[in-house]
This record gives sequence, structure tokens and C-alpha cells, in this order.
Amino acid sequence: MTKTSTPRTPSTIENLLFGTTIDRVPSLIPGVALAALVVVAAVLIADAINEALGLDGLVSFILIAIVLGMLIRNTIGLSDVFTPGISFCLKKLLRLGIILLGIRLSIVDVLEIGGFGIPIVIGAVATGLVVATVATRRLGLSERLGTLIAVGTAICGATAIVATAPGIRAKEEEVTYAIANITVFGIGAMLLYPFLGNVIFGGDVVQVGLFLGTSIHETAQVAGAGLIYDQTFNVTASPSAADIAIVSKLVRNVLMIVVIPAVTYVYVRRQHDPEALGRGTRIIDMVPTFIIGFLIMAVIRSIGDAGVESNGSAFGIWDADAWDDLVHGIRTAAEYFLAMAMAAVGLGTSFAQLRGLGLKPFGVGIAAAIAVGAASIVLVFLFAPLISV
Repeated sequence: MTKTSTPRTPSTIENLLFGTTIDRVPSLIPGVALAALVVVAAVLIADAINEALGLDGLVSFILIAIVLGMLIRNTIGLSDVFTPGISFCLKKLLRLGIILLGIRLSIVDVLEIGGFGIPIVIGAVATGLVVATVATRRLGLSERLGTLIAVGTAICGATAIVATAPGIRAKEEEVTYAIANITVFGIGAMLLYPFLGNVIFGGDVVQVGLFLGTSIHETAQVAGAGLIYDQTFNVTASPSAADIAIVSKLVRNVLMIVVIPAVTYVYVRRQHDPEALGRGTRIIDMVPTFIIGFLIMAVIRSIGDAGVESNGSAFGIWDADAWDDLVHGIRTAAEYFLAMAMAAVGLGTSFAQLRGLGLKPFGVGIAAAIAVGAASIVLVFLFAPLISV
């Protein structure tokens, strides 16, 4: 009898860079290549449409990449050979893109946007938790499923759901339903909110960015919505709507440290059964490492700019023109990495899998999504004027 060897667990470095062992890296190539081809096709299609209409940037290639990915997945279909690479784009390339976007902002801008965005984030998160909890009880769903939908809508999508599940002993089916739920509404918001935000906030980039970052579920969806807005409405200012959206979303992500333990505790108390408490996720696992990377890039930008202003060179290496070229190159790379992640969002969205969601979870999801969006709009109008970036 042939003995099957157990696959080796990735080392810390391998997991950080690839999400798998080095010998499995070739398996990523088909999915990554497909995502890249979708982005290239999206750029060509968007350019052709914009040229035909005579309007530069009216159609965003990010939007085209998402829609094209969905069409491929749900018409032609995808072989399993593409799955590892698509997952790599959704996880690793997305995080790398967000880290590199930090070069677009000074650390002062990051702290100001994040600091003044905290009340908006807290208000939107609290609204999502309360509305999802009430809707769960009214519709007679399980407390566990309602709790997962609540944290997924209010904080950080699938990441928050997966982090909460062990603590409340959620079933695999409940986790799947909750993730499918926030996927439906998150993708809908990603495609609609850039245009809705422009109408509601009259093209104010700061307000639109805060709205996108505090109302859309997943980090990937927030990044996509911000880039769609910037491309569609030709935003060249810095910080852009995407910059502000991502900073405010990162603040939401950090709130997992507080909200998930609190939600788990409330769930256990409502069950009146201490044994209902499962094995929780470690606090350190709730802090996305790309937040740290984003801040480091903002610090690098600040130090480089200060060097150019004081002695004409960044870090004693690049003169003003060379530094500008380097920053521009990093910004462009970040946008294309995020574009590949957005293509992967489309390629990973199966309508057939989402059809089994059911009406009651759908009801909880739409109630929470609408409530979070409405709360975000009100709070942005109240607090955004305080931000002077």
C-alpha cells in the first residue's frame, strides 16, 4: 500500500508572501494570469468606450474588470486549476496593493482622516450591529447566524465572520450563509455607492471617501469602490476618494479587536450557558498586518517629502523629479495590483452558489446594509467638515 505524504505546512515567510509552500507557487500562475488578462481586457474595453463617447474616464476599467470577471465565472465557468491563483489575488495581491497605496498619503493625512473618521466608523458599526440583531429576532433566525451577519456587515465582511465563528461555535453552514450574504450586498454596494455618493455629496471627495469606507462591507470592495469613483469622476487630487475610503475602512478593521470579543460575550450571556462559548480567535489575529504596512508607506512618503523640501533629495538618494517618479510608479503598481484583486472578486463570484442564501438571511442582510449606509450618510454630513485634508 502506498503511503500518502502529508502536505507540508507553509513557513511564516511562505505564508506571508504566497499563502502556500514554495513548491506550490506554480499552482498560482493560472489564476493570477487569468486575473491579469481580465484587467488588460478591461483597460482596452474601457478605453474604447470612453473614446467612442468622447469622455475621458467615464467608464472605469476597475468596474469593467469586476463585471467581466463575473461574466466569465457565470457563463464559461472556471476550472479548479484557477482557484489557487484567484485566491492569491484576493488575499495577497489585495493586501500588497493596499500597503503600496500608503505612499499616496502623508502620515499626517492618515492620522487626520482616521482620527476624525472614528465617530463615523463607530456610529456606522453600532448601527449595523443593532439593526442586524433586531432583524434576526424578528425573522426568527438563529442567534448565531444573526451574529455572524451583524459583524460581517458592520465591521469587516468575511474576515470578521471567520474571526467570530469559533467564539460562538457557529456551524459551517451558518458561516457559509453569512459570507454569501455580505458578498451579495457588498458587491452591490461596491458597484452602486460610488455613483450614489457622488449625487448625495455633490462630488465632495472627502465625504464620498468616508461614505464608501464606512458603509461597504469588505476591504476589497471598499478599495474597488474608491478606485471606481476616482476613475469615473477623474479625481486627481490627493488624498483621493480611494485613499480616504481605505483609511476609514482600516479604522473599521481595527475595531474588530473590541467588537468581536464584546459580541461573543453578549451572545454567551443571552444563551445563559457558559458552555456556549467556543474557542475564540486570538486578539493578535484580528489585526490585519497590511494596516501596519500601509502606515509604514505613509511614513516613508512623509520622510521623503520632508527631505526633498529641506535639502532637495529624498533619503539623500532621489532628487525631487526622481522621487516624484518613484512615488508615481508605486502608486501605479498599487492600482494594478488592486485591479487584479477586483478581477478576482468577479471571477470568484458564483451566482449559482448565492442562490441558496434564502429569504430570511437576505432580509437581515438588506436591513443591516441599508441601515449602515443611512447612518454613514448622516454621520459623514456631521463630521466630514472637520477634516481639512
